[in-house]
Amino acid sequence: KDLLHTITAILPDNVTISSVRQHAPLGLGHAVLCAAPLIGNEDFAVSLPDVLVHSEDGYHATDLINMVNAYRETGSAQIMVEAVPREEVTRYGIVDCEGVDLQRGEASLMVGSVEKPSMEDAPSNLSIIGRYVLPAHTLELLRRTTPGAGGEIQLTDAIDDLLQEQKVYAYSMKGKTCDCGHKLGYMSATITFGLTHKTLGEPLAEFLKGLDI
Repeated sequence: KDLLHTITAILPDNVTISSVRQHAPLGLGHAVLCAAPLIGNEDFAVSLPDVLVHSEDGYHATDLINMVNAYRETGSAQIMVEAVPREEVTRYGIVDCEGVDLQRGEASLMVGSVEKPSMEDAPSNLSIIGRYVLPAHTLELLRRTTPGAGGEIQLTDAIDDLLQEQKVYAYSMKGKTCDCGHKLGYMSATITFGLTHKTLGEPLAEFLKGLDI
């Protein structure tokens, strides 16, 4: 029964899961548009499953909750960002906050974003890491967005259009990301979350200590 409870308790009673399929790899913006019939005219959040957020307090939704609360207070879109080494900016969407030095848990107005810029052209080292809280109007902007970087419909392009109409904030996360989009990141995530698991953490730590490699 304990094992059954761990499975049935994963989904809160007030949550319903529906799924749609993106039939071609046409970009994150296109993927969001695939969900438009489910979203309707509602404001919405985007949470990319290949990026996990680990918080020291063990409550890994803290940063997203902070963004939702900020959205409700300001009515302005919130984009989660994380500082990365300058040589890695070419792998991410990078935001421009006009040189503001964002501390963890702080937010700043954005003036733009660039998808996978060169190191020389990057406006900062603040990378968009896969959590967004957006107004319903974003869907209309996405419908007008033409293919950009990589021939894909980029969500960052629609956010840039949104910036021309209203305020958008970059929120600097308190937690740390685990990028499961590649093998090493997936393995690192398994170990990171495993070590803080309430029942598996201690034996996993002992196992790792005993490895003779």
